[in-house]
Amino acid sequence: MTALQRRGMAAILLAVSLATLDTAIANTALPAIAADLHATPAASVWIINAYQLAMVATLLPFAALGGIVGHRKIYLGGLILFLVASLTCALSWSLPSLTAARLLQGIGASAVMSVNTALIGAIYPHHRLGRGFGLNALVVGISFAVGPTVASIVLSLGPWPWLFAVNLPVGLLALFIGWPALPQTPRAQHGFDRVAAVLNVITFAALVFALGEAAQRAPTHIVLIALVITAVAGGLMLHRERGHPAPMLPVDLFKRPMFALSTATAVCSFAAQGLAFVSLPFYFESVLGRSQVETGFLMTPWSVMVALLAPVAGRLSDRYQPGLLGGIGLAIMCAGMASLALLPVHPHALDICIRMAICGAGFGFFQSPNLKALMASAPRERSGGASGVVATARLIGQATGAALVALSFGIAGHHGPALALAIGAGFAGVASIASGLRLITRDKPSQAMQTAEK
Repeated sequence: MTALQRRGMAAILLAVSLATLDTAIANTALPAIAADLHATPAASVWIINAYQLAMVATLLPFAALGGIVGHRKIYLGGLILFLVASLTCALSWSLPSLTAARLLQGIGASAVMSVNTALIGAIYPHHRLGRGFGLNALVVGISFAVGPTVASIVLSLGPWPWLFAVNLPVGLLALFIGWPALPQTPRAQHGFDRVAAVLNVITFAALVFALGEAAQRAPTHIVLIALVITAVAGGLMLHRERGHPAPMLPVDLFKRPMFALSTATAVCSFAAQGLAFVSLPFYFESVLGRSQVETGFLMTPWSVMVALLAPVAGRLSDRYQPGLLGGIGLAIMCAGMASLALLPVHPHALDICIRMAICGAGFGFFQSPNLKALMASAPRERSGGASGVVATARLIGQATGAALVALSFGIAGHHGPALALAIGAGFAGVASIASGLRLITRDKPSQAMQTAEK
């Protein structure tokens, strides 16, 4: 890699770390924010929901727009909006103002996340894509895992607005580095379908809203109405984009077995991760009586193992089949989550850390090969749409995991965390099977890709 390419990669990873970290960092601070803004716990949940809703709803439109105007422009515009919104979050004076700022912050983060893998694909040659995606997986995994720890440290040093103010120096550094270093990418010849974009926003916003309301055990009719809106808007979007050379929701790419299986693997694995990362803090603090700082340390082995193994798995994916590597990693993760669900009544910290390390090792070993398989199974000119699917699959998986945690708590009460972890082990097992199925379909998408590129 040249020095310019290394700077471009650094800018991408810095912005991705901020966008991912802000997905999880507000969870820990939610009680403090609600108390300071005189908001009820139920109403304050929208501080989290607004960010996730904005990201999921706009990822695919931004990915499609990036293919038309250039991925670099979408990345830089999104980063600028994210920084402005972070400053607005820090200066917010009420729950509505903070929720609106978080909505804008989610839109900026969505723009960054929608094109990051496409930009990485433009920086790295095809035979070294695994290394680039390994670094991306490393940053995403660590940022999501250390969110509670970072929030605890910041809150111990200052008030909650600092959670958002700390984004500014890191984001400005990414903007300064990325402006001259990010590569220009080929642009599509077709136009941007604004009606399809609106339908896409309605579809995914309604889906995330339904999951969030279900997690809060809202009245059944509200959840059903949101699901009906999802189905209607989604159907209209698919009908409008029928025959489009590059549909916003790339349903044509799902006809490729490798792409479809890689997406299913991602959704199931991130649902398993979401089940673990939402339920474990409750288990450590409410059941075991650990402090926030202790909880942060108990969560650390997961992120440490992701940090160690994600780059290794990325390099291995340049030599071995992603289906094999992902299947092994997810089987390990399944075993680790099952062992967490079967923890004794009064576990030693070492027992917890070993099981967390096993989970992190499995997750770290799966993520990079799966990302490479998903991106490589799409034609190069469709990298923007594939990049949007990557981020959408991750967020939908995490939102599904969070909703299932709430369901587990409602069903099992005090034993809710154990049930959530058992469900997470099941998701990891299904993901392992889906990953293994790619071993018997691996040649089909690669031949199609070669034909498309010719």
